Amino acid sequence: MEEFYRGFAQRARDLAEYADPFTKRRLLDLAQRYDLKSKPGAPGARTLPPPRAMPPTVLFSGSGEA
Repeated sequence: MEEFYRGFAQRARDLAEYADPFTKRRLLDLAQRYDLKSKPGAPGARTLPPPRAMPPTVLFSGSGEA
């Protein structure tokens, strides 16, 4: 996942080279946000939720009818 965001950040920087000043500023801001996401443990980086203690089927053992 880190490599994915790093690639997006580089692509945004590459596009910024050819953009007008307003778009360039937005693309560079976007690249910076992707850089933050590419660092493990950084705020904004996606992490997987902790594994469940029990599978959902064990939690609901009824017939399923209300």
